[in-house]
Amino acid sequence: MQEHFRKLENLYQTAPVQKLYQGISIVVSEGKSKITYPVDALHFHGGGSLHGAVFFKLLDDAAYFAAASIITDVFIVTASFQIKMKKPVTGGLLTAIGTLLQHSGDKLTAEAEIRDADGALVATGNGLFIKTSNPLESIADYRLSL
Repeated sequence: MQEHFRKLENLYQTAPVQKLYQGISIVVSEGKSKITYPVDALHFHGGGSLHGAVFFKLLDDAAYFAAASIITDVFIVTASFQIKMKKPVTGGLLTAIGTLLQHSGDKLTAEAEIRDADGALVATGNGLFIKTSNPLESIADYRLSL
């Protein structure tokens, strides 16, 4: 499983969208993931704090990779996701923790939370993820030898 976790981490880090999030990193383990993100003012909305799209990205990514940690054959996708933002963020280091809640057939549910550098809860989310027919080994950045 360790090789699968490292391949998922590589898949995450090499995704083109990650070029927009300098300093972001992920660690995947069984049923869990941890993402750290140093807040970048380039991701602020007009009101001077972190845009909700970044909250969504961190929560969805953390929950997704917690779910993906136990699926070793095919790619999964987010079917639905709900977030609750608790407070604005204007700087510092955020940590998103994802946890797998349930796996039943082709469906997985997972949750995530974001905390700031002081440990305060910033946002929560939960989602439904489903298996696709796309083999993980068909994805170049997954099958790359590490």
